[in-house]
Amino acid sequence: MEKMSKEEFIAESNIETILKIMDIHNGYVTTKDLEMLGISRNYLTILKKRKIIERIAKGIYINSSKIADIYYVLSLSTPKVIYSHMTALYFHGLSIKAPDISFDITVPQKYNNSKLKSHNVFYVDDAKYNIGLTEIKTPFGNTIKVYDVERCICDIIRSKQRMDIEHVKYAVKEYLKRKDKNLIKLSEYSEKFGIKEKVMDFINIMYE
Repeated sequence: MEKMSKEEFIAESNIETILKIMDIHNGYVTTKDLEMLGISRNYLTILKKRKIIERIAKGIYINSSKIADIYYVLSLSTPKVIYSHMTALYFHGLSIKAPDISFDITVPQKYNNSKLKSHNVFYVDDAKYNIGLTEIKTPFGNTIKVYDVERCICDIIRSKQRMDIEHVKYAVKEYLKRKDKNLIKLSEYSEKFGIKEKVMDFINIMYE
């Protein structure tokens, strides 16, 4: 077997490292991952030529054998995005329909990114941005940021003019059937948003 040169050994070691990153991240690797390890982006080009990976967004690559997870890709490319409202309720099992290519997302008030244009964007100030923040797995098994159920219920009631009212009613009714509902938390959140009376009135109507 022909002995590898030092350059070839380094190249194969870096490629092996990238493949390990992909194994850990469910088939994904980003240019940021490589920058953190001091690995040149040129190795991504090598892997593309070998048809091992493909580019699915700026700075984001996926194993060629996998199907891209659009929810996860958006999270990677726009890290300030939190899935909210009806899209988050879909992940919580409380939406009447699955989201299409346009998602309900929440970002900080001054956050701007061209990728947001095709989505239903809600802007909030920093004090409200982290309320109810949690994580959940997508149908592809990737972790994304979403708001918890009580935050979402507050949001859809507060923003019901921008929602399908039948979807809002369905989500609230289904929420009230859940054994894990937390009406105390819901009350606390609604008070923080200054909509406690509006939320409680809507909840009472849905209870009837």
